[in-house]
Amino acid sequence: MAITGLPPDTDADIARVSEALAMITPRWNVRILLALSGPPLRYSEIADRLSWLQNGQLHPKLRALCDAGLVQRTEHTSRHVTYGHTDRGAALLRVLPVIVTWAEEHLEKADRPLPAIEQIEDSLTLLTRRHAAAILWVLKSRAEVSGRALARIVMPSSDWTNIYPPLRQLVADGLVDTAGIGQPYRLSVAGDGLGPVFGALSAWSAGHPLTHAAQHPVWGHPGAVPAPKPWVSNHALPAPTASSAGRAGGATRPTWQNRDLFSHTATARPKAALPAGGPRR
Repeated sequence: MAITGLPPDTDADIARVSEALAMITPRWNVRILLALSGPPLRYSEIADRLSWLQNGQLHPKLRALCDAGLVQRTEHTSRHVTYGHTDRGAALLRVLPVIVTWAEEHLEKADRPLPAIEQIEDSLTLLTRRHAAAILWVLKSRAEVSGRALARIVMPSSDWTNIYPPLRQLVADGLVDTAGIGQPYRLSVAGDGLGPVFGALSAWSAGHPLTHAAQHPVWGHPGAVPAPKPWVSNHALPAPTASSAGRAGGATRPTWQNRDLFSHTATARPKAALPAGGPRR
């Protein structure tokens, strides 16, 4: 069933990406997926890694991730059950550094060094706004579009004025620009920079290698040849030192590992991702 007035293949692409975002955006889902990096774990072992989750929170999250095909539950015996990534879940983890790279370049700088997991959670807050993916897709493919024209494309069966609440939110988030009331809308620099993120999510959701992201018909850059280099992330250290200056400094940062997405104080309950606006907070 079509969800927009876009061509069927584009409509299906947006739907797949929106579904992928819906799998990982719910609170703590990314942290659970990262906790499962490595050999399969028993429930108690996962709970130990996520000790800040309250009783009763982990089991429904694991069940939902199993239902989404990202986590596999294996019952060895009635008393020995383990959880681990499916191939699809393991492949999805490779999208996370792409999200953090975008966040470090385009999100508003925080007043403290942020661990990469918070960069991801803040970014997902922006990208899962209602109708956000479809609006961004249209603006990327058509450069400038009026609000009324956007409404006809994005929500053809709805009153056209319903386009303005999500548009205003995207403007507030810093992903869309406009010169004022009655003027057309266009992507901001941050919105246009989402190409690698949406390209990677599109490739993953279609079952393709992430190398296909550069060939995405809307968000790709077919002529670009990515340089093979390790992705790095800023750590959130308890106290920045001369060798770890966070965002503001130019010190060498460590090579990224899955475990680096967590705060160094993993036993403490993490702060929920704050509403990201402008495009952060």
